[in-house]
Amino acid sequence: MKSFFKNVLANIVAIVILCAVFFFFFIVMLVFSAMGNDKSVVVKKNSVLTINLKTNIIDSPTEEEGGLFNFNDKNKSVLIYDAIEAIHKAKNDDNIKGISIEADDLNAGITQIDDLRNAIDDFKKSGKFVYAYGNTVSQASYYLGSVADKYYLNPAGMIELKGLATEVAFFKDFADKYGIGIQVIRHGKFKSAVEPFLRNDISPENKEQLSTLLNDIWKNTSSRMATSRKIDTAQFRTVVDSLYGMIPELGLKYKLADKLIQKGEYDELIKSKLSLKQDDRLNKISLGKYIASYSDDEKSGEKVAVLYASGSINGGDNYNDIHSERYIKYIKDLQENDKVKAVVFRINSPGGSANASDEILFELQQLKKKKPLIVSFGDYAASGGYYIAMAADKIYSEPNTLTGSIGVFGVIPYFKDIANKNGIRADIVATNANSQYYSSLNGVTPYGVSLITKSVEGTYKRFVHFVTQNRKQTFDQIDNVGGGRVWSGTRAKQIGLVDELGTLNDAVKFAAQKAGLKSYEVASYPKRMTPFEQIFKDLNEDDISARVIKNKIGKANYEIFQQVVEERKLQSEVKMEMPYQIKIN
Repeated sequence: MKSFFKNVLANIVAIVILCAVFFFFFIVMLVFSAMGNDKSVVVKKNSVLTINLKTNIIDSPTEEEGGLFNFNDKNKSVLIYDAIEAIHKAKNDDNIKGISIEADDLNAGITQIDDLRNAIDDFKKSGKFVYAYGNTVSQASYYLGSVADKYYLNPAGMIELKGLATEVAFFKDFADKYGIGIQVIRHGKFKSAVEPFLRNDISPENKEQLSTLLNDIWKNTSSRMATSRKIDTAQFRTVVDSLYGMIPELGLKYKLADKLIQKGEYDELIKSKLSLKQDDRLNKISLGKYIASYSDDEKSGEKVAVLYASGSINGGDNYNDIHSERYIKYIKDLQENDKVKAVVFRINSPGGSANASDEILFELQQLKKKKPLIVSFGDYAASGGYYIAMAADKIYSEPNTLTGSIGVFGVIPYFKDIANKNGIRADIVATNANSQYYSSLNGVTPYGVSLITKSVEGTYKRFVHFVTQNRKQTFDQIDNVGGGRVWSGTRAKQIGLVDELGTLNDAVKFAAQKAGLKSYEVASYPKRMTPFEQIFKDLNEDDISARVIKNKIGKANYEIFQQVVEERKLQSEVKMEMPYQIKIN
């Protein structure tokens, strides 16, 4: 028996030592990784700025997926503001001779691609070349690549140019089949976030708004592609409808590409453009490394702060997404920072919790009393994402931003039917008439429905009130374009929901002008997490399980999975949230 306990104890000690050694080497590895930063990058002569698959364009530092589960991820995340500034700087950098776009599947949102395209268009005015190369090219990547002087395609490649479509999944039959009851209260016939739980098909109102939205976005993007490629509008439509880009020879014939060549031939072509010899090395530098080559440590001058707010809006203090407690701290810090003379609030959000949105709006209103507050919209500024913009002195939107969705809803799930089918029922003993107005087993009482309806209607009126104040329109005017409807940025400008069509960079320049700054620095908030912070952020049971599921079933399928089971969607809480996301794939 003593021998048995000795063996057990020895095994336990061995496991502890092994874990300690593993953790020590892991930390050492992380330290060396952090030390190997890009600060020592030197831009060589005859360099080519390269946008490739190793570059993730993100809107906010909170979107960066680093840490424990991405340790081997070689992709470098670059903020869209930094990317645009890098391209502007490269325009006048004698060491940068051109730009090469080599991204088959670009990881960027639609407004981010718009901004990159605009910056590259401006870069071309320098007389420097812009070339693009593709193998199996997504529509988003081609939208960016089509801005190039020349587009080259692999002889066995393809361009997935197909137009825009959206697919709405419905779960009513699923809920009915398994005895899940869902009580929905909403204001706005266009507030379609809850339709999947109410219907088995798309409503006429939702179909109308989706059709208008998709056609607005496609009109903007398709016209820019056709113009860049010098293709007649009618012919371009035929090319897209016929999927000619899927066949390389047809893509070449109909001017989607200029030549079919291998990647090695493409590199040799660039070397020839730079008058390099065959044995000379082609110096390509990524956006991330180019930014690191000139970025300095934070200085002490006057600042325009960019506060990024990306993701869903919730209560709490988490780093990712937009959590009210944390953002209230950010806003108060900026309000009290005397070096910050103006703030640009960058919103890229489909909304979320009405209560959290209201908390954030209040703090922004206090900030506005002290210094200029300019708002810039990214891919989304809808519902709660639009609500928190209502403290702005001025609102900038991108043409393709999904804007508005002025509407409110509440979703209350209950499981009475499924419980009864499985022999479970519940009786209620209470002290007051409505002590148990909601129960997961018995649902919502009639009085509870009436009460929540009043809450939803009250929240909607509060929403519209703040919009009328900021947009200087009447309640009826806002109500007519509200009702939960989502608009493109272009239409939002036409109906007065935003002030200007412009980029984040435009918003920063205006903020500096409004603050009377001739010389200033741009400071980003929140600050990026260190590698150590990213690791400990990932050591969370929910994060681990979510990442495992996402890796197993894929990102697209995981998003559908979230719609069905995600707790946040089915909380008994009043919501300001947009029903869907649109991506150019």
